[in-house]
Amino acid sequence: VQLVESGGGEVQAGGSLRLSCAVSGERFRIIAMAWYRQRPGAQRELVAYVTVGTTTRYLDSVNGRFTISKDRDWHMLWLQMNNLKPEDTGVYYCNADLGMDYWGQGTQVTVSS
Repeated sequence: VQLVESGGGEVQAGGSLRLSCAVSGERFRIIAMAWYRQRPGAQRELVAYVTVGTTTRYLDSVNGRFTISKDRDWHMLWLQMNNLKPEDTGVYYCNADLGMDYWGQGTQVTVSS
């Protein structure tokens, strides 16, 4: 499975961004997909995930502001981010769980105050 993220950028606090992850390869083996982020000086953390059954979960600090979604056959994964805050700044990674993890290259999100 290959994952390619896009949609990052710089935005002012209160603004919105939509991240996209294009998925290719053995999509039929995907169990779940997720967005992770790595903020400056911090470890990578799980932001949101969605399962094949469309169950979703969110990091508490983004719940109500971010929405993870996918298309029917795992061609695309998205993360709609609203009301962005400076603490959301970081590199955002797309992840696919096929029993082992696959990662994209990451996309930078910068939120200025």
